[in-house]
Amino acid sequence: MSIPDEVIEEVRQRGDLVEIVSEHTNLRRSGRTFRGPCPLHGGEGPNFSVDPERNLFKCFVCGEGGDIFAFPMKHLGLDFLSAVRLVAERAGVEIPEERPGEREEDPRAPLFEVNAFAADWFSRQLRSEEGARVRGYLKERGISPEDTERFGLGWAPDRWDGLREAAAAHDISPETLVELGLAKESRKGGAPYDAFRGRLIFPIHDLGGRVLAFGGRILTGEDPSVPKYINSPETPLYHKGEVLYGLNLSRGPIRREGRSLVVEGYMDFVSLAAHGVENAVAPLGTAMTPEQAELVGRYAPEAVLLYDSDTAGLKATFRTADALLRVGVVVRVATLPEGEDPDSVVRAGGAEALRPYISDAVDVLERKIQILERKDYFGSIAGTRRAIDALLPTVRAARDEVLREVYLKRIAEKTGVTMETLTSEAGRVSDHEPRARPRPHQPRSEPPREAQAERPASVGAERNLLMILLRDEAYVERAARELSPRDFRDRTYREIYDGLLHLEGMRDPGGEWLEAFPDDVRPRVEEILRDEEGGELASVETFFNDNLRRLLLRSYEERLAEIDRQLAAAEGEEAHVLWRKRDELRKELREKGLAGRWGVLGASDV
Repeated sequence: MSIPDEVIEEVRQRGDLVEIVSEHTNLRRSGRTFRGPCPLHGGEGPNFSVDPERNLFKCFVCGEGGDIFAFPMKHLGLDFLSAVRLVAERAGVEIPEERPGEREEDPRAPLFEVNAFAADWFSRQLRSEEGARVRGYLKERGISPEDTERFGLGWAPDRWDGLREAAAAHDISPETLVELGLAKESRKGGAPYDAFRGRLIFPIHDLGGRVLAFGGRILTGEDPSVPKYINSPETPLYHKGEVLYGLNLSRGPIRREGRSLVVEGYMDFVSLAAHGVENAVAPLGTAMTPEQAELVGRYAPEAVLLYDSDTAGLKATFRTADALLRVGVVVRVATLPEGEDPDSVVRAGGAEALRPYISDAVDVLERKIQILERKDYFGSIAGTRRAIDALLPTVRAARDEVLREVYLKRIAEKTGVTMETLTSEAGRVSDHEPRARPRPHQPRSEPPREAQAERPASVGAERNLLMILLRDEAYVERAARELSPRDFRDRTYREIYDGLLHLEGMRDPGGEWLEAFPDDVRPRVEEILRDEEGGELASVETFFNDNLRRLLLRSYEERLAEIDRQLAAAEGEEAHVLWRKRDELRKELREKGLAGRWGVLGASDV
């Protein structure tokens, strides 16, 4: 529901920013303003200023500033309307009630209700007599009953139809459970069966606290052939590459600390938070996606990676680090003793035991060099060549140009290779390697669109979509309903897509249809067709829908990013107009069924 402009202005005039900020930091009068430590970045000096006459704030260290609505948005992660309601409550301004038929219903609301029912059912099973063994397990892991409730932990009994029968008693259909990944279709044609059985349950929440999905963990000592963790599949509510586990609880501490701790899984997060380490997040068992990296960077400029130090853990560490570097996050890597993980460290010694490892964390490039040194890569010519190949992806990932040069100088010192040679080598990026994103707050003059398209841009979603369309003509018709060739930024990809539209229904089994592509385009077509990933997808349908959605969202993201850039310097009526434009775009996204991606909707909308 929207709030009338005149009510917003009344809230703005009657609200007391000093009172609101004082709930989060100690302010003292200094002339006509109030000064104190910044609650946004956790500073200690009186660098945060509040002007009570204009209801404006400004931090002279982190640079954050804005009006009375911007503070709860930045500090508490609220959207604009939620911030207005919070200030109105403090100021005693009544927000008009919704009139019947006025509210715009979220079509996903019934699905959220089913997830809430499932979360409650799992929680009750944990509190039952059957859950005693699981409660004992949690106690051994240092998870108290209060923490169990705080994280919404539950238990899925080892039965095929426990949740299904409980849901049926509340008129929830098996088909809805299957749609949400709570049940699976039987291959033998019988009734759907529970997807989570005999597992500790971790509800996955959006920033507003609603349950999006679930993760399940077997207990210690269970059958080693059974996966330790299973997770909800992609659903109408849940896109795992766009969610970070625990962020709904940790975004405030992350902002105060100025640093996030990225851990591997649910149990690491829960254990750290239960032992007083509140600023962690986990990427839900996937490689860190660009959307997740943007979420990390939204709340703090620095991240410390706390992954296992085995081979798999190191690979995950460096993939995650590159994703974070591309969005401008400063990345350091903590090294724990062999055989230890964050959970075991805090269980043995609490939060204090983990702090030295975080303090001693080193930059990700330095960590790579340490590992290469230990393996004696720099002791031979061939090894040095391989070491450079291992280090340059980190250089390429760094969005910060100064950091990139520092990295190159460090590699030059270590290898003896000149800066000129390394700079040239670092510039050779294949189409498969993601590029660092430009800083959104640095305006730059853009070349004409056609000039942009001439360079070999790394447009991952475009290539991914073509990988499906080239293999299966059935998807071309579906893509054509949503996309025109103009939606492809890469010139070659645009020509391939245009060619596919003209070739629809003309493909022959022998592959002669490929000759219809121009000579300068055909090699790229053949290269995409050779990509083994296209033939090994677990779900072609999900892959197609995900990449189509990314392309449809791209123009919205750019328009919203531009509004956010302007909002950083806007005040008063100009800021209000920008907020209205932003809300209109968000509404349009909801109407088109595209809502829910990072940065597009706020906490209460996801």
